[in-house]
Amino acid sequence: MRISTANSYDTAIDQLQRRQQAMSEGQLELTTGKRINRSSDDPAAAARAERMLAAERRNEASMRAVDASRNAMVLTESALGDANDLLQQAREALVAAGNGSYSDAERRIQAQQLREIRAQLFTVANRPDGGNGFLFGGQGSAAPPFIDTPAGVSFQGLGGQGNVSAGEPLPMALDGQAIWLQARRGNGVFETRALQQNGTAAINPGTVTDPTAITGSTYEIQFTVTPGTPNSTTTYSVLRDGAPTALTNMAFKSGEAIQIDGMALTLTGAPADGDRFETRPSTTDLSVFEALDTAIAGLENGELPAQVVGFALRDVDQVMGRLQSARTSAGETLKRIDGVADRLDEHTLAVRTTRSEAEDLDMVEAISTFQAQQTGYDAALKAYSMVQRMSLFQYING
Repeated sequence: MRISTANSYDTAIDQLQRRQQAMSEGQLELTTGKRINRSSDDPAAAARAERMLAAERRNEASMRAVDASRNAMVLTESALGDANDLLQQAREALVAAGNGSYSDAERRIQAQQLREIRAQLFTVANRPDGGNGFLFGGQGSAAPPFIDTPAGVSFQGLGGQGNVSAGEPLPMALDGQAIWLQARRGNGVFETRALQQNGTAAINPGTVTDPTAITGSTYEIQFTVTPGTPNSTTTYSVLRDGAPTALTNMAFKSGEAIQIDGMALTLTGAPADGDRFETRPSTTDLSVFEALDTAIAGLENGELPAQVVGFALRDVDQVMGRLQSARTSAGETLKRIDGVADRLDEHTLAVRTTRSEAEDLDMVEAISTFQAQQTGYDAALKAYSMVQRMSLFQYING
């Protein structure tokens, strides 16, 4: 078999070009640190790496949502803490107003303090989240969610809780209406109040003595004072939903509990003839601002201090409990956010590991291979130079 000189030249050049291409690809891999720089390098591994990259991008987006929710909940928890501190100050002012030695003027000073506290609470309720929203704007509110009107504070946001998605819903804004405007009235089961109050008698919030006996009805306590010598006689009758009960013309004694269908009510002081008090089932429409407004009005108008302060303390305790419950919920949400962030971190690490296994280069093996390729290329160059000197003319001339 004859092999021409031209064929030898072509074969040598082809070998050099292949080795040079292999070295170029090896150099690219060493530069990028990846064994897959084009899909054609390993289609299956490239597809797996692309899927892992997409999953990593999703995790990054979810982590941004987690961070946004965490920031909002930290601000919310702080706002609710500020609100509870303000309500505690309001409670202290009310306790002071209940001092029997205070004059009406001194009670009006306490009322002014309550007005200032109310203004601060209104600011807290409309506190922004540092972005374009509000902490208590619910599912969305372009403007401050609470507005103050002559009829009281109302909620203008979209009810419910605004969430972001990070694998599971996480809150960005809480339902301000439920937190600030929907505390339970009275003691949480029933509410006591004065319908007509001309004497000095004041009714307490009452307690539940037997939950199974609670009927959910409305009761009215009516007082009758019969003049007499030397003393007048005071009796009371209880009506249930407007109908007489067995408690009719009962002798009244200040400070003695009146037992009505699982409830215990205490009235202190001296009722006047025709005074009426009521108990009705508790509802969830007591607002933080209404609790303070009622107390302020009572103190400024010189109403019976014991009754004004008693009702005000009852209502402030209820709204404080509602805000504290919301604060606890925000704290639990922060704990849940930490759990979501940990899971995302773990998933991101697993995704990056899989992606690395699919496309990253084994540097030790790659350097060894590149060095072998360099050696082979040098040997091919030397062989080609020797082939070039094998022509007939060079032989004759030599």
